[in-house]
Amino acid sequence: MGYGVAVARAKATATLNSAMLCVLENVRSGAVRHHRCHRLLEDRLTQAMAYVRRNARRVAVLFLDLDRFKFINDSFGHAVGDALLKAVALRLKQTVRESDTVARLGGDEFVIVASSLAQTEEAASVAQQVLRMLAEPFKVEGHEIHVTASIGVSVYPDDGDSTDTLLKNADAAMYRAKEEGRDAFQFYAREMGARTQERVALETALRRALERQEFELYYQPQVDLKSGRIAGIEALIRWQHPELGMVSPARFIPLAEETGLIVPIGQWVLQTACAQVKAWHATGYANLSMSVNLSARQFRQNDITETVRRVLAETGLAAEHLELELTETLLMQDSETVVKALRELKAIGVILSLDDFGTGYSSLSYLRRFPIDNVKIDRSFIDEVTSNVDDAAITKAIVAMARSLNMKTIAEGVETEGQVRFLIANQCDQIQGFFFSRPLPAKDIEALLEEGRRLPDTLLHKTKRQRASLLANDEESVLAL
Repeated sequence: MGYGVAVARAKATATLNSAMLCVLENVRSGAVRHHRCHRLLEDRLTQAMAYVRRNARRVAVLFLDLDRFKFINDSFGHAVGDALLKAVALRLKQTVRESDTVARLGGDEFVIVASSLAQTEEAASVAQQVLRMLAEPFKVEGHEIHVTASIGVSVYPDDGDSTDTLLKNADAAMYRAKEEGRDAFQFYAREMGARTQERVALETALRRALERQEFELYYQPQVDLKSGRIAGIEALIRWQHPELGMVSPARFIPLAEETGLIVPIGQWVLQTACAQVKAWHATGYANLSMSVNLSARQFRQNDITETVRRVLAETGLAAEHLELELTETLLMQDSETVVKALRELKAIGVILSLDDFGTGYSSLSYLRRFPIDNVKIDRSFIDEVTSNVDDAAITKAIVAMARSLNMKTIAEGVETEGQVRFLIANQCDQIQGFFFSRPLPAKDIEALLEEGRRLPDTLLHKTKRQRASLLANDEESVLAL
């Protein structure tokens, strides 16, 4: 009998299993209740393992984590988040057999114990049913919320012979599912244990990195396309791990976001960057601006405006020399709240920049609602702006749109002279990328400033006199012409 048939048959005769109470009583339970729930889960799993030992069957442990649940909490508030957790719990109850156990371990993590399976493949059927169930939107307190999950699966006796081992291995498989793109499930494989240990070690090291002063800032110039001179600097964080060496931001920033460490790290970046540009002002570069990225979690702090105001006061930096970069997805989170926060920041006098424009919603109608000063064109469009008709058209449209709204444009990832010429010809305001300079430590930026590094006059003047041509045909006769 297949798992789906077993679910339908069991529902007709059974009642709510007791482990389910752990998620229905109070989704924000205290430590005592959480401990009781965990013990109940362990008891159920131990009983299931004992049963299958006698009957030559299998038990599957599914470790489920809701994808980007913190985004939902930050966007709609904790009350909606709590209600969503209860709604998910009820759907899980309706999806599995009544003989199975569903428990919430804490946060947005759930565990399903699918007992007495005839073969391992049935665990995949359980995971697929759960993902299909979550694909239907949730109606929570007037909001329609879409949820996905990452699921890790371990199977007794193949993947462990104790409750702790099975839960740990299912957890490791869940993180692999997240790494593979989320909204999916993964079975445990032995190498995942090492990956989980590596992740835990990295998180521990990340928690200590700030107090041990292992972070440093690199800076990348932003160049004005009229004067050819450095107009601003973007601060970019780097982590110099004592054993691993330079750890890529792509590796530790998502972990910092997930754990909440991005908040103290982001505050350190803001403080350090503002102090640095103020020091450059004191040495004669008084018009230089500093650009700092704000994460969604930083932005969602109730005191973000006060944090910015405090940092400016402590460093003595004038507000008009600080540019805060935000992403499109951040702006779409509960937009009324976002508009209020942006207006408060604008009241201080800082510059607001929309980062990676073109990769998210990119709607003119919503962009008009926000007090944005600068638009940064994502490098994915700049890479092939001289060879791809679509990328060229999109880039020109973004520049024209920004100009119509009195916004400046900054092109990211500029690496070739052809890209520079195209951007100048189409009236982009600034560029940032390896063509002028890669991100550098502060002392190397000082050297660029002292030497007066700028774009060559021949490039600026020649581009102004000539029209730009785009060849979108690779035939030899066309290229020769």
